[in-house]
Amino acid sequence: MITGLICLFITVSLYFVCKKLYGFKPRVYLSPLLVTPLILVIGLLLVHIPYEAYNSGGKWLSSMLQPATIAFAVPLFKYYKVLKKHAALILISVLSGSIVAMVSSMLLAQSMHLDNALVSSLVPRSVTTPIAMSVSEVIGGVPNITAVFVIITGLLGSIIGPMIVKMFRIDNEVARGVLLGTGAHGTGTSKAFELSSLTGTISSISMIVAALFTLGAAPLIISMLARL
Repeated sequence: MITGLICLFITVSLYFVCKKLYGFKPRVYLSPLLVTPLILVIGLLLVHIPYEAYNSGGKWLSSMLQPATIAFAVPLFKYYKVLKKHAALILISVLSGSIVAMVSSMLLAQSMHLDNALVSSLVPRSVTTPIAMSVSEVIGGVPNITAVFVIITGLLGSIIGPMIVKMFRIDNEVARGVLLGTGAHGTGTSKAFELSSLTGTISSISMIVAALFTLGAAPLIISMLARL
């Protein structure tokens, strides 16, 4: 338990140091979501600390993901009128993006001849971690592996998303928010808030809708595709 608490302290401290560094020099390769786990993995391997010992403290961080997700309700309340005005557009866009994400993930995994557990672990990769792990467990995946896929998706989405916005000159804040929230969940939402408060809010609601839809639709989609 003591080892776990020490690892928890090191993880939080390391993240804040990396975040400060990223603030001074905002480069993709210095993202705290990339640098922090990389340093932690190398450190655990060097000192021979098993994952179970690390996670005895690290699990508290995972538990904080759920209340952190609920905290997104604050900007949603602030921009309620805007969200209400564009509700149909946001809903249709998010549902379409979620279906494409799940179907493409499953077909890609099957084309690579991955086993069923890995296929199921990959399907919910485009939603926020706590819900993705729950979905993964329900459909026969491995939640810890799903969490890795979620992080990778978020990092890539936060890199590629702004490039797409710039390349296609997407100035509409609703479009930018839906793009980042649906494609890159929490990480994309953090990037969206860097663009503007409204874009971040649209991204927040997109992330939540995508997560809820995936939670209900993933088992059905996997069942349908498995019969083909």
